[in-house]
Amino acid sequence: MPSDPTILAFDTSAAHCAAALLCGDSIVYQTVDPMTRGQAEALMPMLSAILSAQGKAWSDLDAIAVGTGPGNFTGIRISVSAARGLALGLGVPAFGVSMFEVMAFQDTSDNLLVSIPAPRDMAYVQPMQHGRHNGTPQQIDPGVPPRDLEVSGGMSVLGYRADEISKAYGAHNTPCDLTDIPSRIAQIAAQRWITGEKPPSPAPLYVRPADAAPSKHVPPVLLDE
Repeated sequence: MPSDPTILAFDTSAAHCAAALLCGDSIVYQTVDPMTRGQAEALMPMLSAILSAQGKAWSDLDAIAVGTGPGNFTGIRISVSAARGLALGLGVPAFGVSMFEVMAFQDTSDNLLVSIPAPRDMAYVQPMQHGRHNGTPQQIDPGVPPRDLEVSGGMSVLGYRADEISKAYGAHNTPCDLTDIPSRIAQIAAQRWITGEKPPSPAPLYVRPADAAPSKHVPPVLLDE
């Protein structure tokens, strides 16, 4: 296993199609194209263009990395499915990286609460410790955060509406507006690659059920001709 992996990372969990290429310890290419729809059609051409621009072939990749959300349901499925398919076809591992981990990248706090925008002015939050998950993600009202998220020994809140959430706990807060999401995904995956982590197949991180659900009506009976 090489100590300087080549990793292609991408994310479509929000209103963008984003990708980055890591070679060794450097991000050699990153692009973030804003878009509210069309990620399914844009993703693979974007990835191919990145490899071509850097003189790389698909066979040069040591791993795939993908953002797993939370975020847009359809967007997450697009990129996670692509990552699993590429990993299977290329015979390389695929690392799933949550947006909570992306936000907490290189953070050394013992008690960090990461907050991400959710629909209807809500927030997705998850406790983190040293950049790793340290609790179950949940959806909250930032204006009235639940008391069970408070921890002893001090806590910092990072991200969406951090100022409001932190007031409930007397915690420090730091807003965060990332422009390097795919680069962070690639670097987190590289750290895991170097330590020899064997990742499971990436899976979407859904904090709440989908807004649209299958119909509960009984389907019509099909009559034989």
